[in-house]
Parts: sequence; C-alpha cells; structure tokens
Amino acid sequence: QVQLVESGGGLVQAGDSLRLSCVASGRTFSLIAMGWFRQAPGKERAFVAAINWSGGSTYYTDSVKGRFTISRDNAKNTVYLQMNSLKPEDTAVYYCAAGRRSSVIYTGASWYDYWGQGTQVTVSS
Repeated sequence: QVQLVESGGGLVQAGDSLRLSCVASGRTFSLIAMGWFRQAPGKERAFVAAINWSGGSTYYTDSVKGRFTISRDNAKNTVYLQMNSLKPEDTAVYYCAAGRRSSVIYTGASWYDYWGQGTQVTVSS
C-alpha cells in the first residue's frame, strides 16, 4: 500500500502562484508514475499533470502548459506542482495520485491505484 498526503492549497488572486506538495509513504519503491488531477464543483475529475517516477518524463493537459510544472524529489518521496499565473478557472480540489501498474496511461484516472485526500485551490478574480 501507498499513502499520499497533499498540502499547499489555499486562496490566491489571479496571477499569483502556489506550490502543491504530495508526500508518498509505504511501498513507494513500486511506483511507476505520479500525477495531479483536479475536480471543480459540478465537473468530473480531470487530468492536470503527471511524472514518471524513475525517468522524470512529464505530461500536462493543454490548459496548464507553460504555467504549471510538475517535479519530483525521489529522496523525499515527494511530488510537487508549481502553479504560476493562476486563473479563476484553475479553482478546484487538487488530488495527488500514484500508480504502479505497467502499460502506463498517465492521463487516465482509472490507471492510478492510490489517491490523496485532496487540497482546495481557490483563485479569485
């Protein structure tokens, strides 16, 4: 089992920055990739970004490219999501996810085995 704990959410103004952190514990050696998803009120959970745990390859949804950066610190078992130039439409609960199966589908929520509890990000205009 793997446990994920997110932190770093909050209330900011449009144009501000936030950095989310996700600390993994447990059987982290088995992880293949970690990702961030978000869910706005009344909407489905959507892919934001993902990173391959060993090689570091990164993937982003189009709406955050150039503004968000996902990174990892393997020694700390932590994944970060640096969010710059935040917009009101980025408002959502952000979830950290981790997966360990082969045939990785970085953008698909169903591929991920473990989820954090979520952290609220609110961007005011």
